[in-house]
Amino acid sequence: MDHEAPHYLHQLQVPGEERYVSLALVNTRFTLSHGPVDLLDDAEAAHLWLVRHALLPDRAALTGRQFGRLLALREALRSLFEAWASRAVPAAGTLATLNSALAAAPATPRLAWTADGPHRADEPDTGNPAGAALSLLAEDATDLLTGSEADQLTECTAQGCARWFLRSHAARRWCTTKCGNRVRAARAYAARKGN
Repeated sequence: MDHEAPHYLHQLQVPGEERYVSLALVNTRFTLSHGPVDLLDDAEAAHLWLVRHALLPDRAALTGRQFGRLLALREALRSLFEAWASRAVPAAGTLATLNSALAAAPATPRLAWTADGPHRADEPDTGNPAGAALSLLAEDATDLLTGSEADQLTECTAQGCARWFLRSHAARRWCTTKCGNRVRAARAYAARKGN
């Protein structure tokens, strides 16, 4: 199996994905100029994505049911982000999907002791690796939606893009420079055509 992502995917990480893997999960479905892209188009691709994001050991299999739960969580997170952005209450089923993922392999609190002293170390249930991955993704999204960076969560305004990002300044409207360039090129084309 080839473990290298296509070249164009390395250039598509959007602001916030490096801090919130749940944001990266939502952004696995987007549109480019040649059409829609789904980085989780089958269970093997989903397994590879989870491994690359250090959420699943490479040796752990991903069943069809677990793959389906991952896709359901991705769509629930997208709906929760949309509800957050529109200041609406999300559908009960969406919250249930997130809460079910949170409970899939709950973390067990542990006391760890390092040179800096004691600190809390929550460890996910390792008996269910796929459940632990879902739980970590759901917990990450919960942290994003309830944390100090929630107000920066924004959907890209480029037509058809559908990616979300953390806006670093109020004027930013696009997830990547590629989306911004595409929008500016379309405006320039429309202006030339209108004259």
